[in-house]
Amino acid sequence: MAKSKIVDIVEELAQPIAEKNNCEIVDVEFKKEGANWFLRIFIDKDEGITIDDCEAVSKEISDKLDEVDPIEQSYFLEVSSPGINRPLKKDKDFLKFLDHKIEIKLYEAMNGTKLLRGVLESYHDGIITIKLEEGNIVEIAKEKAAQVILADDLDM
Repeated sequence: MAKSKIVDIVEELAQPIAEKNNCEIVDVEFKKEGANWFLRIFIDKDEGITIDDCEAVSKEISDKLDEVDPIEQSYFLEVSSPGINRPLKKDKDFLKFLDHKIEIKLYEAMNGTKLLRGVLESYHDGIITIKLEEGNIVEIAKEKAAQVILADDLDM
């Protein structure tokens, strides 16, 4: 089965479990590193994630994955916080983090750069509006961004 299909299935299975534990699914990754496959599920909540949150969600997701068995190969399951540089992927992520510092990595260079840093000014209909460090306002279609992460730890 394709990696993207596995990610979709796992996210669908994990969402109600995360919600039951007052968390949200931020991201799901299924990737091979060396000889091993890793299924990583990143969860978050407004007050931050604890080890207990990760353990509770991990146990329930593990049981659900054993029951449904959507992944043929063996893998390691990891459930964790997305960390300080959490990815913004869903529309609700962009709306939740308005006025926060973000970093956008572009698929193709724009004005000679593939990396933009600034404050998320707005998000509407798939258009990210960012106020760059130097003060310029730029609009970028979400599909042109390879990655968007929170960058509140950046000095601007």
